[in-house]
Amino acid sequence: MKTLTLGLVGVGRIGQMHAWNLLTVRDQLASRGVQLDIVVADAVPDAARRVGEQLGLRVAGSVDALIGEGVDGLVVATSTATHPDLIRAGLAAGLPVFCEKPVSSDVATALPLLKEIEASSGVVQIGHQRRFDVGYQEAKRRFGGGELGWLHGLRAVSGDAFPPPVEYLATSGGIFRDMAVHDFDVIRWLTGQEIVEVYARGTNNGDSGIGAVGDVDTALAVLTLADGTVATAAATRYNGAGHDVRLDVQGSKGTAVVGLDDLSALRSAEADVAFPAGNAHETFAERFVDAYVAELVAFVELILGERDNPCTPFDAVAASLVADAAQLSLVRGESVAVPALRDVLDGRAEPVPAVDLVPSPA
Repeated sequence: MKTLTLGLVGVGRIGQMHAWNLLTVRDQLASRGVQLDIVVADAVPDAARRVGEQLGLRVAGSVDALIGEGVDGLVVATSTATHPDLIRAGLAAGLPVFCEKPVSSDVATALPLLKEIEASSGVVQIGHQRRFDVGYQEAKRRFGGGELGWLHGLRAVSGDAFPPPVEYLATSGGIFRDMAVHDFDVIRWLTGQEIVEVYARGTNNGDSGIGAVGDVDTALAVLTLADGTVATAAATRYNGAGHDVRLDVQGSKGTAVVGLDDLSALRSAEADVAFPAGNAHETFAERFVDAYVAELVAFVELILGERDNPCTPFDAVAASLVADAAQLSLVRGESVAVPALRDVLDGRAEPVPAVDLVPSPA
């Protein structure tokens, strides 16, 4: 049996979720002849110790100590601002790195890191988990296989049942960078096309504190793809019916709908129609638990050389570039062109000006 050791950095909310999911990954890999060992570390050593004791995992006192354990790959689940330095630490140690999205707090600071990764031929997978959801994968298969015909539109929906703490939203970068960026990523991934223009609007009808820190609680982005196809991405923090993530892929021959099942966060308004029959998911962790496990299995396969990178840093930054354009459009009230990321990296185009959250007047 082959032994593989992964080092998990960060045991906050997302890090603990990944720690639990790694236990499932460990069980799955055991049946394939791979023994997975897991070491955890955190900027707060006591937090790492508590999680390690709870889950029966080895604990390192620091990131350097964790790398010194001889790990075969690094899983980064820390706050966004720390991602670039931890990716660089992994690359310097010659380690494949899995990092939660985004690559960096903003596109400007991600650009030099992208160049470093490309120059070093480093292996970095970014965690856009929707690519591993069976519904999104089936919709991509149907479109790619010609079953849907040519696309006349896409409609993406992302709705949280309740908002995260306002303190988090103040540092999240805004609803487009924090939430809708997943939709931007899967639209690029599924269609194989770049998003070239964005027009965005947003509103606040919920907690006034969200507006006070500069975010909106509900937003809509109208997207234009490279071939002229129009898509929409709607996002809200207040979908009281439950966690709602869907994508309508509308073609000339047929339509595939991701996220439409008995756990959908909606109720039919038609008489005598009892759909859906089940109770909706409350959080993203429940909705995408299988996808989160699958992306970590894919990371192990990437380490073992069994597959190509399923989500590169270039892919992730391209989605973040669209999110920046959406935020700029929201602030300016006008459409914003999205330059090709390759042109930005090679100096043929300027990135979208980064706009911070703009607090609403008291």
